[in-house]
Amino acid sequence: MNFKSFFPAAALAISLVASASAQQPSAQQILEGARISATLTKLDEGLSGNLKKSGANVPITLFLKGKDIQFQFSENKGPWRIFHMRIGDENFNLFEIINGKTTEFPADKIVQPIAGTDLTYEDLALRFFYWPNPKLEGTEDVGGQPCYKLRVDKPKGASGRYEVVYVWVHTKFGAFMRIRGHDKNGGLVKEFQVEDVMKVADNVWTLRKMQVATCDPNNGGRRLSITDVAFDSPKKVAPRGVR
Repeated sequence: MNFKSFFPAAALAISLVASASAQQPSAQQILEGARISATLTKLDEGLSGNLKKSGANVPITLFLKGKDIQFQFSENKGPWRIFHMRIGDENFNLFEIINGKTTEFPADKIVQPIAGTDLTYEDLALRFFYWPNPKLEGTEDVGGQPCYKLRVDKPKGASGRYEVVYVWVHTKFGAFMRIRGHDKNGGLVKEFQVEDVMKVADNVWTLRKMQVATCDPNNGGRRLSITDVAFDSPKKVAPRGVR
């Protein structure tokens, strides 16, 4: 994709709402703006697409509404599994809906891969966008685009694999272009990189293609495997299950 011909940026699951500010915002304002862009807060629409890794194709649908996120996927052409997530600064409630009944998962479930891909339940929720006290570390270019670089530290006692997450957010449009998650020793664990976006409404852009890479934190962040994420145009849907 040639980012010069599009509004840049974005994330997983995931809408990009263009925004600008006359003055440099605070780190909290930057992260909050990127979070609003990333969770379809302003659109009652769902995304349908596929996760592709090593020839496997996993259909997936997402409905994102603030801190309530629902997704479902089908592995090996089997029945659809439906999940609902509620996100807080220091908690993360994950449920599976089976035959209309809701079962809560243990906290360690959020770090497990989804259908053998490089995405975990934690990744789909972009949970780190809800962590408090982000820090602005300056500006850097990503793909030739000027971005704020934010550092977000995991709250004490919170579960999940990432201890520190860096987020690059476009300085003009407020959408993030890259995410890198690190472990407690500073090693790179996961990287999200947007490749293409699509326009779904006036000044609203959403993810079309993204790569999610699992990295070796003990070997300089060398990429171990990659999952390609691709979505179709959003459709009007309504979440099901837990409210």
